[in-house]
Amino acid sequence: MRWLYTPPPAAEVEALSRAVGVSPVLAELLLRNGHSDPATTAAFLAPALAGLGDPFLLRRLEAAATRLRAAIAGQESVVVLGDYDVDGVSSTALLVSVLRCFGLQPRFVVPRRSEDGYGLSRSAIDRALEGGRPALFIALDCGTNSHDEVAYLIGQGIDVIVIDHHRSKEAVLSQGLLVNPHVDGDTSGADAPWRNLCTVGLVFKLAHGLVKQLRLEQHPVALALKLRDYLDLVALGTVADLVPLLGENRILARHGLRILQETRRPGLRALMAVASVKPANGINPVDISFRLGPRINASGRLADAALSVELLLSDDDTFCAETARQLDAFNRERQDIERRITEEAERLIETQYAESPGIVLYSDDWHPGVVGIVAGRVSRKYHRPCIVLGNEGELAKGSGRSIDGLSLVDILGVCGAPLASWGGHPMAVGIAIEKSRLPAFREQFAETVRIQSGGSIGQRELALSAWVEPGQLHEQFMTELEALHPFGQGNPEPVFGVSGVVLRQAPEVFKGQHFRFNFENGRGRRLHGVAWKLADRVPPVGMPLDLAVQVTWNHFNDRKLLQLELIDWRPSGG
Repeated sequence: MRWLYTPPPAAEVEALSRAVGVSPVLAELLLRNGHSDPATTAAFLAPALAGLGDPFLLRRLEAAATRLRAAIAGQESVVVLGDYDVDGVSSTALLVSVLRCFGLQPRFVVPRRSEDGYGLSRSAIDRALEGGRPALFIALDCGTNSHDEVAYLIGQGIDVIVIDHHRSKEAVLSQGLLVNPHVDGDTSGADAPWRNLCTVGLVFKLAHGLVKQLRLEQHPVALALKLRDYLDLVALGTVADLVPLLGENRILARHGLRILQETRRPGLRALMAVASVKPANGINPVDISFRLGPRINASGRLADAALSVELLLSDDDTFCAETARQLDAFNRERQDIERRITEEAERLIETQYAESPGIVLYSDDWHPGVVGIVAGRVSRKYHRPCIVLGNEGELAKGSGRSIDGLSLVDILGVCGAPLASWGGHPMAVGIAIEKSRLPAFREQFAETVRIQSGGSIGQRELALSAWVEPGQLHEQFMTELEALHPFGQGNPEPVFGVSGVVLRQAPEVFKGQHFRFNFENGRGRRLHGVAWKLADRVPPVGMPLDLAVQVTWNHFNDRKLLQLELIDWRPSGG
């Protein structure tokens, strides 16, 4: 692994440090992420809900809110169809919750992956209409390109609203109300703080717009409604969907994580219990990404994601406890399937595609519901964009994941012609392709990745955020670092270089894969660290080392301890 570090100009670091009142290390981290103006940097460090913009700046959102207002006034029948991932599930729960506050009783449906496929499919629509024809049909986190399906609904006299954030090569809806900040060639908001909202963020904006309109009418429910209470749902979808945690996403995620920590939703509390998430220790994006999110996703991957929506909406403690345990069981089953597919995928890569800059994998035996997780794992391990596909009748269907600096939207915009369909965002896409077209697409995908990467994708690189002395690693440093939270896409967790570290005790290997280590920080204090899945590269004792680490809190036995997580090491001077 090649370490990269380019220090920003010392004068700029000093100037920002003085202007904002932060340490030089934090000023360097801010500059590295593009924050140089003191006023905007101060707003970044203290993102306020008041910083959320007028929801009606989003094209057609005012019209969508007006249509919802009419539905409330007429107490109309409404159906909500949301996608089966965490963004779709949290979007559905959020919108249904808000509409219930205003006296509506919307039915909701989530596509069943095995029966309906992805998104606004005809079979999912027909199932949604089994309870009767509604006056209004709302599709969430899907539908941007669903021309025939929307026309089918409108042909039955049903009004349609689509709230979505997915990009696509195809022409977008010409009927219905579409709220999607990435369509219509709209460049007016290209740098707008709401540009990269995922669907649950867009639904929150819609709820904001609706409440804003109804408050002008002095509607008693709108006057009493506190939208901040719904930010726990917004944080779930925003963090899980890998959208950049900048602009309004940062505001929503930062405050949403705090609301999630104290959530009163029985379903979320039950889910935290089975996932061993302790709110008293604080809720971080990693808790959503690796504990809560996978369990919410598991029902949609292996069964019916409507179960996850019901969990988020329910006030019944017994139902929530039972459902959370069921989702946990689905997740364990998903992990077993994923582990087997990952092992097979890695064998394929190492025997057939070791030199390919972009990887497309397929097997008749792979479950389409978990291949997205596998794509993420192999993409990270081999540091290359990867698409992993499973068997879906005549089609191969699955998901792709990318690496920093390479957009799958841009890549598929060049080589996506053979695909039957695709959509998504720069870091994650879903695709479908006829199996006979796979060999040609595999070659085109690899060649497009090679060209767009400049041919330099082979060696994995580690970008250091700053170099620090061992003596700088203490609780006060960690407290200051927390001002940058939450970390995620667009605001990566910093990796620090620590030079001249000498281990006096041999690291302790545990579970055959990991090891613990410790060293003196030069100020009479011992620092403790852990290295995950690095037991095959245990560093030597008694010689100067450079460490690349992330700094975290470790909660153990009701104590909060500073912990270093080792990413890589090398002999000092390397």
